[in-house]
Amino acid sequence: MPTPSMEDYLERIYILIEEKGYARVSDIAEALEVHPSSVTKMVQKLDKSEYLVYERYRGLVLTAKGNKIGKRLVYRHELLEEFMTIIGVDKEHIYQDVEGIEHHLSWDAIDRIGDVVQFFNEKQTRIDGLREVQRKNEETNQS
Repeated sequence: MPTPSMEDYLERIYILIEEKGYARVSDIAEALEVHPSSVTKMVQKLDKSEYLVYERYRGLVLTAKGNKIGKRLVYRHELLEEFMTIIGVDKEHIYQDVEGIEHHLSWDAIDRIGDVVQFFNEKQTRIDGLREVQRKNEETNQS
C-alpha cells in the first residue's frame, strides 16, 4: 500500500493526466507546492513500487496499478467533499478538512460514508431534515 505522501502524488498525477494528457515534474511540483527535486525523488520511489514508469527527460506514465489507485484516490477525495457538503461544512473549509482526514480513514469507512452520501442524495427531504436539525441547533446554541 502506498504511504499518505505517495497517495497525494498518485492522486495529483492521475488528475493531471486526466486533465492534460500528461504530468510533468514541474506540473506536479506546482500542484503540490513542493520543489521539483522532491517530486523527482517521489516519482523514482513510485516507479520502484511499480505505480508508474518514469524515464528521465521523457516524463512518466501510470501503470495499470497506479492508474487504478489514482482513480480510487480521486473518488475518495470527491466522495469526502460531497459528504462534507451534505453535512453542511462551510465550503471554505471543505478542501482542508478532506486533506486532513482522507489518509486516516479505512476503505471500509469510505464505503460507509458512500452509503451515507447515497442515502441523503436519494431523497432531498433527508437533506432538508438535516438542515432543519442544524438550524434548530444553531438557534439553541445562540440562546
